[in-house]
Amino acid sequence: MGHRLGRVLIAHEEIARRVRELGLSLSRDYDGKNPLLVGVLKGAVVFLADLVRATDIPLAADFIAVGSYGGTTRSSGVVKITADLSVSIEDRHVVVVEDVIDTGRTISYLKRNLQTRRPASLKVVALLDKSERREVEVALDYVGFTIPNEFVVGYGLDYQGFYRNLPYIAALEEDSAG
Repeated sequence: MGHRLGRVLIAHEEIARRVRELGLSLSRDYDGKNPLLVGVLKGAVVFLADLVRATDIPLAADFIAVGSYGGTTRSSGVVKITADLSVSIEDRHVVVVEDVIDTGRTISYLKRNLQTRRPASLKVVALLDKSERREVEVALDYVGFTIPNEFVVGYGLDYQGFYRNLPYIAALEEDSAG
């Protein structure tokens, strides 16, 4: 069965406004701390790029890649790091930048892993929170939007590598004709 784009859940203008607000919050909360923003590949790249531009304090950025979906619309539940950071985070103020939090397994695993590296602080900013899918409780420090339990694409989020380039966030629906 194929998939097709469904309704737009969050328009580009809404995303841009909220990312500016999140950037202002980070600027205020991390003033004088030179935070390291850690983008979770690949879905958070677009969000991270816009967030960095909306944050007007000195900061650095790095990336980490984790996987749990394996090309499907459902998480396998098994999380693994597939590409690690290129810098040490010891004694750094770290902000993990994630595209979507659903079951909580991936971000919980990532927070535990990064905490062992002794950062000065560790916070999470998530563009999207699917709280009704939560299986593992995890604290999110900054949230862009809370969304329903639907598979979404656009603004960096993909399905099998496609749709990342959409400027908005839309539901992905099963195509009953496919």
